[in-house]
Amino acid sequence: MTGAEITSGAQPAPTGGSGATSVTPALQVDMGWFAAVFDTVPRWVWAALIVVVAGIAAAILLGTLTTRLLVRIGVPEAIEGTAFERTAREFDTSTVEVLGTLVRFFVLGITFLAVLSVAHVTVAASFWSRTVEFLPQLFFAIIILIVGIVVGDKIQIVVGERLTGIKLPQIGVFPRLAKFTVIYVAVLIALSQLGVATLALVVLLAVYLFALVFLSAIALSDLLKSGAAGSYLLLNQPYVIGDEVEIGEKRGIVQEVSLFVTHIENDGEEFIVPNSTVFEDGVVRIRE
Repeated sequence: MTGAEITSGAQPAPTGGSGATSVTPALQVDMGWFAAVFDTVPRWVWAALIVVVAGIAAAILLGTLTTRLLVRIGVPEAIEGTAFERTAREFDTSTVEVLGTLVRFFVLGITFLAVLSVAHVTVAASFWSRTVEFLPQLFFAIIILIVGIVVGDKIQIVVGERLTGIKLPQIGVFPRLAKFTVIYVAVLIALSQLGVATLALVVLLAVYLFALVFLSAIALSDLLKSGAAGSYLLLNQPYVIGDEVEIGEKRGIVQEVSLFVTHIENDGEEFIVPNSTVFEDGVVRIRE
């Protein structure tokens, strides 16, 4: 019999001098069978098997650690409400889970290439070195792109919240411009990671930013004037809350001075005067 040879024998064992015997089974395993199997299978198969097991274990471990680390530093709370997070929730996942899955696939991809190298696959030998260099670049490019989209969504929310109190029709476009600017920069960085020539894109970005600043200055010239005037008023305080002032044809008690407007009240009427008007028409502080 090849394999494990099992022999059993009955050997007399004296018990209490009564002459009775007991049967003691003996199990003997032929270790040579395992050695023969090991020698039969090529060594590269065993090496590839070890690489596969180690790669799968590393993928699961690193993916889980990435997810837990992002949760620990508060990423889910920071990106709550962003478009990317809402889209991920529609697929019963989250942004941190997506990033953890990308880490797992990255490690599995490295494992697959390592298996091909160990197996001495002819096709792998030609592109192994280039693939090893390209795969990390692709991984980081995808991570940068996802981070750029998430950060752009968050900046859109934050800018929108900060500009809520400004009642101007042009203000609504600024949150989207901030979002797409961040995403555009992320795309540039991701493409540079892949070795794509981005000089033309950088030039376009510079033109885009210049046009954005120029058009914003034209569209919001009055707002910029009020902001500059408000900065001066807040720093020098020619009048403060509680003073009675006259600005143009409006007279009343100062209720609030902000960066862009001054609130004055008179006989139940509240006037909201742009700070640029204060500079153009002047202000009279009434003392009684």
